[in-house]
Amino acid sequence: MAPATEIFLKKHADYQRAYAGARKGRVALMGWFCAGRPAEWRSATSGVRVGLTVPRALGKAVDRNRIKRRMRAAVRQQPVELLAAPMDVILHPRQAVLACPYDDLVQAVGKVLREATRGRG
Repeated sequence: MAPATEIFLKKHADYQRAYAGARKGRVALMGWFCAGRPAEWRSATSGVRVGLTVPRALGKAVDRNRIKRRMRAAVRQQPVELLAAPMDVILHPRQAVLACPYDDLVQAVGKVLREATRGRG
């Protein structure tokens, strides 16, 4: 299980850097952007940092917050090996995240992290 505090992007500048140098992809439940972090961008966290963007088009605030809670929990369920690479990953969930079984969401997040890590090498 990954440590909960340092694995999420919080600053706007971090999101902008990730978008600027990003590869992108898509799985059934979400789209994603991934960018490696050079040594000068690395903070105390050496592994993956995950950002979430949930647009207003996905529903009212209650729905968007529920999507974010489910996504954060799914990221925390990932094995430490998937969270070891020094990169930033931004996830763009779709409306289906609200209704899908939690296990499917965990698998989709794992698939994104594996694809992002595989493409890095």
